Formats: sequence, C-alpha cells, structure tokens
Amino acid sequence: MSPASAQRVFVSDCEGPISKNDNAFELASHYIPDGSRFFTVVSRYDDVLADVVKRPGYKAGDTLKLILPFLKAYGASNQGMRAYSSEHILLVPGAKDTLTFVRGLMPSFIVSTSYEQYMRALCDLVDFPFQNVYCTQLDLDKYEIVDEEKKRLKRFREEILKMPVIEIPKGAKSLSDLPKKHRDVMERLDEIFWKEISHMRIGRVLREVNPVGGFEKAKALRDIAERLNCDLCDLMYVGDSITDVSVFRMVREAGGLTVSFNGNEYAIREAEIAVLSENSVVTSILADVFNRSGREGAVSLVEEWSPSAFKKRHVNLALQERAMKQYLRRLPQVEKITPKNMRRLMRESSVFRKSVRGEAIGKLG
Repeated sequence: MSPASAQRVFVSDCEGPISKNDNAFELASHYIPDGSRFFTVVSRYDDVLADVVKRPGYKAGDTLKLILPFLKAYGASNQGMRAYSSEHILLVPGAKDTLTFVRGLMPSFIVSTSYEQYMRALCDLVDFPFQNVYCTQLDLDKYEIVDEEKKRLKRFREEILKMPVIEIPKGAKSLSDLPKKHRDVMERLDEIFWKEISHMRIGRVLREVNPVGGFEKAKALRDIAERLNCDLCDLMYVGDSITDVSVFRMVREAGGLTVSFNGNEYAIREAEIAVLSENSVVTSILADVFNRSGREGAVSLVEEWSPSAFKKRHVNLALQERAMKQYLRRLPQVEKITPKNMRRLMRESSVFRKSVRGEAIGKLG
C-alpha cells in the first residue's frame, strides 16, 4: 500500500501498556499459598525454555498454562477468576482515553496473553469491544480434579517453593550456560510438568489450553492483517515483555512501528521505540502521528521529541494540551532504540518498569 492509501492499524498488548496488572501472577498469589514466589520460579523456567533453549512448540507466556493445575487444586474457578480480576484491575493512567482516542482514528485491537476472564472484565471497564481482542481462551470449570491429584500438586508446590529462582546469564544460548544448580532446577521442573503432571487427569489442561504468547501473538497479528486486508507495514504494535518478541520482530521486519512501553530487556532488545512513561498519552501521540504519516513520521517525531516537534508534526491539539498538563512541560523519556543506547535503555526502562508496576511484577519476563 502507498502511504496515501494505507489503512493504519493499532494493536497493543494489555498488561503493561494498558494495565499495570500481571493477572496470572496476581491470581497465583491469591489462590496458591506463597503463590508470588511459586509463580516467579515457574515464570523464569518459562523464560529459559522460550528464550534460551527455544524448545520446539514452546512459547513465551506458557507459564499461564503451567500454573493452571495448581490454581485448580487450590479452588480457582471461572467465576472466581472473573470476580477477582474485575475487582483488581489497575489501569495505566490515561489508558481508557487512549483506547477511545485511537479507536476513533483507526481499527484497534488488543492481543494479550492474559486469560479471557481478565480481558472480558477489562473490556467492560474501558468500553473496548471484546471481539477485537485476542487472548488465552480458558474454561477452567470443565477440568475435573480428584483429591489424590490435589494432594500431589500441593506436594509439587512445596518442592517448587524450595527451588532457587533461575538466573539467566547475559548472552546465554543453551542450558550449559546456566550454573549447575539452575540446570538441576530445569531438569526437575521438566519432570514435574511434562512427565508427572501431564500424565495426571488434570494434565489435560496442559495439552488443551493455548496461551496467546510468542508466536501465537504473531499469528494473531497476521490474522488481523488478513481480516482488514492490510500490510504488516501499516501496523503499530505496543508491547512490553518477552511475549512480544515474536511480534516485534515480525512487524519491524515488515516496516511497521514497534513501541516498547515501560518494557523489560526483552522488549527493548526487539522494539524500535522506547517509552518510559507513567501515563499512556504518549501512546496516543505516537498513534496520532503514525495514523497520518506512518512509521517514518512517528520515528521522526521521536528523534526530535519536544513540544515544538508536536506542533511541527501537527499532533492533535487536545493531546498536546493533555501532555503538557500531565507532564508539566517535562515530557517523558521517549527514544529511538539504537545499538549505542540499547544497553542503557534496557537498564533505565527495567528500573522504571519496576517503579510503575512494583518490584515483583516488574522483574518478570
């Protein structure tokens, strides 16, 4: 498509760019004793499988299915998950306004690894059409669990809690790059999930639930492009974590715009623009310019990033006023990611991410 005829499309991850939650982490903390540490151990195992081992068929975000047998063992249900999610949604300031504004500009979608119980509650809150959401489909109530399996899962929980949180050395390419004690953790977790739980009756949930993370997010974006008959170069994607890596790579290679919003090191490594902001008005500004001028216009704005650049690029006046009011004329940090500043932005964005979302959630992959 030529710039003049292109239909731009906005797609965003949810947790991070739209909400401050990590719903799966919070559900684990709510239902499972010492669930926050339990989730952290399993999540780091997930990071190694997805980013270091690159196990065939495994994708970033599959933590969301690994914890399901344990949630079931401790009493989670569809209704309970929906109620808890609804009561604990914490939006990024300005997120509802951003979604409303962007939907007025161009077709808009949310592609999230989150469970559908959480996403339905969030869509109700921000008045976003659920039919424009791709997320992890889950009917937890259809899976039966017997008392003996509950007991076994609770023993596994106790064992997992005694394990150290795996540390991933910089540049690790295989399991051999990990310290032996962490290789031992990987080996035992492999046994627990893929040899023991998978052969239990509740293990069916590991085979049937398919979290929308990693390459499933990329598949969702291709589906969106096909539905709208547009090219990937006309997509703007906003993400923040390891589950967005595949999408970032795909959209960047196609010439679209990729934005890390308070992202961790995985997001900074793959996105083109880094945003460190407590308010989502920055997303609105970038979307406004992208809709009119494509990737090149948005990148040019970021390279100048100043109130004068807003006027030069004809940013919506109401957005300019919101930005100036929100930031008291000190704009948030927004930079184009380059090989020279990548390491610095990894550090700065990771620190900022933790300050916005909390230490426990902020350090997750």
